[in-house]
Amino acid sequence: MNRKNILVLLIVCAAFIRCTDKKPQQSNVVPVNLYTVKTQKVFYYDKYPANTVALSQVDLRPEVQGYITAMDFKEGDHVKKGQKLYEIDQRLFQQAYDQAKANLDVAKGNLTEAQQDADRYTYLNKTDAIAKQTLDHAIITLDNAKNSVKAAEEAVKTTETNLTYSTISAPFDGTIGISQVRLGNMVTVGTSVLNTISTDDPMGVDFLISEKQLQHFEDIKDNNQQAVDSLFTIVTPDGSLYPYTGKILIIDRAVNTQTGTIDVRLTFPNPKYSLRPGLSCVVRVHNQDTTPEMVVPNKAVVELMGEYFVYLAKDTVARNQDDSTKTHPVMIALQRKIQPGRIIDPNIIIKGGIKPGDRIVVDGVQSLHTGSVISAGQKPDGAGKAADHGKKDSAKKN
Repeated sequence: MNRKNILVLLIVCAAFIRCTDKKPQQSNVVPVNLYTVKTQKVFYYDKYPANTVALSQVDLRPEVQGYITAMDFKEGDHVKKGQKLYEIDQRLFQQAYDQAKANLDVAKGNLTEAQQDADRYTYLNKTDAIAKQTLDHAIITLDNAKNSVKAAEEAVKTTETNLTYSTISAPFDGTIGISQVRLGNMVTVGTSVLNTISTDDPMGVDFLISEKQLQHFEDIKDNNQQAVDSLFTIVTPDGSLYPYTGKILIIDRAVNTQTGTIDVRLTFPNPKYSLRPGLSCVVRVHNQDTTPEMVVPNKAVVELMGEYFVYLAKDTVARNQDDSTKTHPVMIALQRKIQPGRIIDPNIIIKGGIKPGDRIVVDGVQSLHTGSVISAGQKPDGAGKAADHGKKDSAKKN
């Protein structure tokens, strides 16, 4: 190959290399969508895992021993205070009561006789018609008769109490569970559990809050903060919203030193008895802070080793490659560390690191690094409106 051909080949190769160098520069411009940061009022719910609890619940236990002879209720039903539930064989208790009553009558008869003797001997003693010892014995017999009456009366009370205990009634209005004993079973004092009854309207709901939130809930309980109609609501296990709202009943007396949490109990109306003790649910506490917040699409936030960043769009100028004396406007991405707040479905509250009016990248962040040249794929307000619409939908869903 002569020198002329070699020279031509070198010129062609140089031109090809120059063309290939320009292509990557064109592809370095990353198309993105931008969102203009602004402040706005945010409506959302803080959510806490919770469980329903009965405000009153007792185990029904026998006070006397015997065989179950009656069950006058339907398991799982709502019962009224004083309603008869169980009956323990009353025959022995009735016999003991009748015997005690008879003994009381005998004791009263003896008291009457002793009283008459004492009165008679007291009169005769005034005329020295009887020996002094006879009067003293009559007075002692009278005192013994009075004590016998008192003892007989106490025996009647005891047997009457046992007879009363043989009938077990509902201590309050509530729902009774599945019976632990059946007709004919022997029950004993201190060991047997007949059933459990719990109140059902209203129903309590327990959940834990952080000690940092304690003052906020104390203010709500003391009505120092204006409460909205939907301040406390719950979501049931099937995902549906319970139709009634609740209120704070109790804030526990102490903070758990190991977890830094404290228990809060709400009460909810339960007229249809649809809430049962032990039910898992989610408590929603309506946000009452009306201070405008910066809300941006959550997809704009990048997490790196536990820290959070966004990419700001900044307008600048760059020199032309063909003529370094000339410049042209470009847009570059700058990484900015932020302080994230609460996530609200597709959006997130930003507590610091950016300010209203900043433009941030919401689409295409995976291809960016600090200094990347970017181009807006659509108007910045377009992404902003989309984010706003998503936030409104989020608030409705919550």
